[in-house]
Amino acid sequence: MSVQNVLDNIKENSIMFVDFRFVDLLGHAHHITLPAAEVDADTFVNGVAFDGSSIHGFRGIENSDMVMMPDTEAVFIDPFTDHPTLNVMCNIYTPEGERYDRDPRSIAQKAEEYLQTTGVGTTAFFAPEPEFFIFDEVRFESTMNSSSYMVESEEAGWNTNRKEEGGNLGSKIPVKGGYVPVAPVDSQQDIRSEMVRLLQESGLRVERHHHEVATAGQAEINFRFDTLTKTADNLMKFKYVIHNTARQYGKTATFMPKPLFGDNGSGMHVHTSIFNGDTPLFYDKGAYANLSEMAMHYIGGVLYHAPALIAITNPSTNSFKRLVPGYEAPVNLVFSKGNRSAAIRIPIAAVTPKGCRIEFRTPDNTANPYLAFAAMLLAGLDGIKRKLDPVALGYGPFDKNIYELPEEEKKEIRSVPGTLDEALNALEADSDFLTESGVFSKDFIENYVAIKRQEAKAVAIRIHPHEFSLYYDC
Repeated sequence: MSVQNVLDNIKENSIMFVDFRFVDLLGHAHHITLPAAEVDADTFVNGVAFDGSSIHGFRGIENSDMVMMPDTEAVFIDPFTDHPTLNVMCNIYTPEGERYDRDPRSIAQKAEEYLQTTGVGTTAFFAPEPEFFIFDEVRFESTMNSSSYMVESEEAGWNTNRKEEGGNLGSKIPVKGGYVPVAPVDSQQDIRSEMVRLLQESGLRVERHHHEVATAGQAEINFRFDTLTKTADNLMKFKYVIHNTARQYGKTATFMPKPLFGDNGSGMHVHTSIFNGDTPLFYDKGAYANLSEMAMHYIGGVLYHAPALIAITNPSTNSFKRLVPGYEAPVNLVFSKGNRSAAIRIPIAAVTPKGCRIEFRTPDNTANPYLAFAAMLLAGLDGIKRKLDPVALGYGPFDKNIYELPEEEKKEIRSVPGTLDEALNALEADSDFLTESGVFSKDFIENYVAIKRQEAKAVAIRIHPHEFSLYYDC
């Protein structure tokens, strides 16, 4: 879309405001809104200034001026504002006109540019499967003398005996009993359908929606794959629509990996493939799971670098409440066709050559999608470059149910790091695959690790409510 197309869009849809957005290091969106009358062709040349020192992890106050440069290919009309508003995603530049190397969206674009220089292929496609919870209420606090949280859901299994206005009508979802039931057990059909409608209105091609395994309103909505940066843009749009639709219904949505103890967490399985023009490069009919040698090397790269990769794809202390060995979480660094107990699954049902792909099941939604997809691509490309054979490296194929293996066999399977600190240690020890191409800078990695270590420390030094149960009477 050209600048003129955007300006025509503003006029034709009687747009009153234009909302310019960017994404910070942690994956949170920020925005500055201009009256539409103040937006012209020069706005797309000069950009929109903002204070980088007020954005966590960006710049110091002594060097804080930054510029949002609008991307005319990433616009949509906001479905929630009272006044017609056009949202425009932006890249971040310095006042000198240079790309800012801590801008996550810039990193994603550089990863795509790097792919084209390798000669491997022209385009990488990504398709995340974001899971989330829709709660009726959330309350939490962390103070000097109190620490607590509480979530509530009318369909939660713990509410079978709750007194409700008009009487308790039953039809609650038991723990781990929420996978695709029909109404009235699935009480959230209409809110998910409204989310889908608004996602479609905002430009996403939605493929399906359903209730997920956990009690208390776990959901999944899948949207169509696209190129790396566009998919990251789409995921940011997706989260915006999910959060605000829930709010309109008087509910609250969360993408936290593990908001409930004792039930399934929410992941973000990511499907990936590489094409050369219109030709799929991951397909080889008759090979294991119909995977080409290139695809196998890509898998080798992802699994080889997985401990470091996890620091970017699962970058929260809460991530490791989901990634717990022995439970239904993809902690096992092996690959397999159709096996959901492996970190990498190769879908084999109804797959065409163009649909042939790998599914990395470990990531979650606390990841910044621009960084996560870029890091995954670079890990896979390093595997292709070095011809890392996942079979020779001991990563499979593993077509057994890993959860039911004897302990002796389980010990032979490498697992993901057990804590955020361990993942950050792995990233510090293995970051060349991210930096040698120039996609990630060493400054970015150092800054990222420092910020994430602050998060880990903030959680580690705080008193956990369960510690009172364990130690109060010692």
